Amino acid sequence: MNALEKNILGKLLISFARVGLFTVGGGYAMLPMLSREVVGKRGWVSEEEMLDYYAIGQATPGVIAINVAAFVGYRQAGVLGTIFAGIGVVGPSVIIISLIAAFLSGFQDYIYVQKAFAGVRIAVAVMIIYTLVNMGRRAIKDYTGGLLAAIGFTAVTLQIISPVLFVAAVIFYALVRERQKGGE
Repeated sequence: MNALEKNILGKLLISFARVGLFTVGGGYAMLPMLSREVVGKRGWVSEEEMLDYYAIGQATPGVIAINVAAFVGYRQAGVLGTIFAGIGVVGPSVIIISLIAAFLSGFQDYIYVQKAFAGVRIAVAVMIIYTLVNMGRRAIKDYTGGLLAAIGFTAVTLQIISPVLFVAAVIFYALVRERQKGGE
């Protein structure tokens, strides 16, 4: 392994460890920081590619942040990049959760700990809403996209349709629409 390969692996590890360490709430709450780190700061992928990674990461099994780390890591340095990015994004959480698990049982009944968790839940909800609004602005490009998003949100929220079925239906719709465009 040459110095350039070691350098990119180190950058992947550190960048994703920073995301894993400094985002509270995991999953969707990590997406704004992932985007700033991977698109804005490092320029490893474009915003459009990041949206695609979010979509694929959500549609595949596993945690979205780990899936996105795997995609970006692979793009930058192949299988080793996937491993280093994955360790980076998960490592801080494993350490922190292990420490909390070791000490929380003695503190979880304290009122200040309960209030702190209530505050963290609010902060996580805000980060998820922020991510939703930003993704929506970039992903919904026309009236039809807005209509599909509104229908999907309503149908999934009211449990009329499974999120998996909705994703499959929208993919099918997009493919049929694209094929019709190609035939024009």
